[in-house]
Amino acid sequence: MATGGEKRAALLRQITEEGGFAFVASAEKAAAGDLRAAEAAREMAWEQLHSAPRAEAGAAAWRDAYALACLHVAGLRAAAGDRSAALRALDMGLIMGGGLLRAELDDAIAGLGRGEAAAVPVADGDVQRWEEGIARGRDLADVLKLLPVNSLSCKQIERRSCISLEAFIRDYFLCESPVILSGCIEHWPARTKWKDIKYLQSIAGDRTIPVQIKELHEDISVPEYCLAGGGKLQSLNAWFGPHGTITPLHHDPHHNHLFAQVLGRKYVRLYPASISVGLYPNPESMLSNTSQIFFWTPWQPIFIGTLMFNFASLQSKSIHSVVILKLCTANKVDLDNIDEKEHPKTAALEFMDCILEEGDLLYIPPKWWHYVRSLSISFSVSFWWRTSDLPSGSS
Repeated sequence: MATGGEKRAALLRQITEEGGFAFVASAEKAAAGDLRAAEAAREMAWEQLHSAPRAEAGAAAWRDAYALACLHVAGLRAAAGDRSAALRALDMGLIMGGGLLRAELDDAIAGLGRGEAAAVPVADGDVQRWEEGIARGRDLADVLKLLPVNSLSCKQIERRSCISLEAFIRDYFLCESPVILSGCIEHWPARTKWKDIKYLQSIAGDRTIPVQIKELHEDISVPEYCLAGGGKLQSLNAWFGPHGTITPLHHDPHHNHLFAQVLGRKYVRLYPASISVGLYPNPESMLSNTSQIFFWTPWQPIFIGTLMFNFASLQSKSIHSVVILKLCTANKVDLDNIDEKEHPKTAALEFMDCILEEGDLLYIPPKWWHYVRSLSISFSVSFWWRTSDLPSGSS
């Protein structure tokens, strides 16, 4: 097995072959203690990550180069006593870097220990606002004012109480039917720990999102339902966001999806894959799993996306994009004011929906469209798994 030094040397040779002579020169100066060179190398690698598409091998090499530059920056910042800047550099290395130096990044983070965020007390007022934020969204009349027209008036998703794996496969997985499974994650430490803002601050208060946070990963476990169909877990993410956060209508290509509502409440609307044409998928190939339909309430600010904790990148070359919280206005199809001449297929579409309560699991079959809105401060976890024995309707 190659040592750390051998890995770095081989990487620099590969970057040289990619034409990155300036990066290699800066990286060598950084290794000798030059902070300005380290920052310059990181900037060069960042630019390469966002340049025109390149061959897969070259792109992977530049991701590893970015991780190397982050390690150099972090080491020099930490030596100068700037722990926060060092930790930010290492987190960005985990988020955007490749897998070659991931172990070194993890070791460097562990070496920094807990920082100032863990020691700063949470004000009583902040604790109160946190608890009030979690408790929001319990009055159905108020909730319906925020949701798209006809919400909770059509077919609601069936709810079952902690059924066996065999029953899940027979009644829902094989026929690709959504279901809410309640009472299945009460044993998770996350069900109590994540309600405590002081605990979350001590664990993740000074981390850059999204990033793998092992302590939070230890608070959950993979539900046995992810074994359905000879399942192999592909990805595991957690989603944290405020009241009003929206995940626009989209589907997850191919994979089964089990969505765990750990903290707070969420509204979820589902459309089957069979009626995709009526949801006007985006014509751009990179966005084809997203809809041009946009649910919104015109008098209320809308936040798109959530803060994403990438617990585990199960494939070392996998990169999960940063999901940015941003304020936006609707510029697509509005389901509350559908132009039936321009979008004649949408109004009559049937859907299933529900309000997910704390402790619920929601099974979303492959390629089912889903729209999600947080009704309170919310913390959720997604499990995606690929099956070797596909349900009959999957392609």
